[in-house]
Amino acid sequence: MAAVVERDEIDVEPFIEGEEATPEFEAANIAQERRRGLLIALPAYLYLIVFFAIPLVTVVVYSFATRDRFGGADLTRFNLDSYLELNDELIRTIIVRSAGLAILTTLICLAISYPFAYYMATRSETVRNVMLVFVMIPFWTNFLVRNYAWYVILGTDGPLSRVAEFLGFGPTRILFTQAAVVLGLVYGFLPFMILPLYASIERIDGRLLEASRDLYATGFQSFRHVLWPLSLPGVIAGSILVFIPSLGAYVTPQVLGGTGTTMLGSYIVTQFLTARNLPFGAAMSTVLMVFMLAATIVYFRKGGRTL
Repeated sequence: MAAVVERDEIDVEPFIEGEEATPEFEAANIAQERRRGLLIALPAYLYLIVFFAIPLVTVVVYSFATRDRFGGADLTRFNLDSYLELNDELIRTIIVRSAGLAILTTLICLAISYPFAYYMATRSETVRNVMLVFVMIPFWTNFLVRNYAWYVILGTDGPLSRVAEFLGFGPTRILFTQAAVVLGLVYGFLPFMILPLYASIERIDGRLLEASRDLYATGFQSFRHVLWPLSLPGVIAGSILVFIPSLGAYVTPQVLGGTGTTMLGSYIVTQFLTARNLPFGAAMSTVLMVFMLAATIVYFRKGGRTL
C-alpha cells in the first residue's frame, strides 16, 4: 500500500508542475524578465537620453528658430529660413569641397587598406597579431596631437621640406593645402578601413580562390569574380566608416588646412562661435546628421550584419 502511495505521489508532482506552466504564468515570467532587463539597461538609456537625444532634439529645434539681433535664437518664431540659406553659392562650394575631399580620402584609404588587409588575413596568427598591433598604435595617441605632428612634418621648416631641399627640389609648401588635409584624413581614418576589410577577408574560404585558379582563372579574374564580391561587405563598412567622419571633420582641416580649405565641420563651428548665427549652424548640423544617419543605416543593412 505504501508503494502505491509513493507511486501516486510521484505521478501527481509532474502534473502539478504542468498545471503551473500555464500561458498566464509564462506571460508573467516574460514580463518579469523584461522589467529586469529594463532595470539593467536603465543607466545606458539615461546616458543616451541626456547626452544624445536631448542635444539632438535641441539642435533640430534651433534649426527652425529665427536669429535675433543679438546673435541668439528666437524660439517663438519658427520658419525655414535657415534651410533656405543652404542654397547659397558659398555653402554649395563648401559642401562640394567637403564631399570631394571625403570621397578622395575614402578611395585612397581603400586603395591602401585592401592589399594590406588581404596580406594580413593570409598570414600566420602571430604575424596577424603583430600587424593588428601596428594598426592600433595610432589610437594610443590623442587625435589632436597626431594632427599637430603632421603640422610640424609638413611645415616649411619641417623634415619633409628639408629633405626635398636637400635633394634639390627646393622648399616645399604642403601645409595649409587640400593635399595636407587629405593626407591628415587618410592617416587618421586609415584603421577604420583596414579593420572591417580584414574582418571580411579573413572569413573568406581560401579554397574558393584555389578553385578559381584550378579553373584557369587569372589572378585578376579571381579577384574580380571571387575575392571582391565576397569582401564587399567589408568594403562598404570601411568606406562608410571613413567617409562619414571625413565629411564632418573639424580638427584636421582646422590644423592642416587653414582658412583656404574650409570644410563643413569648420564652417558649422564658425557659425556657432564667430558669426553667432545659431539657427543656420543648427540647420547645417541637422542636414549633416541626417546624411550621416542615412549612411549609417546603409552600413548596418549592407555591411554591419555580415561583419
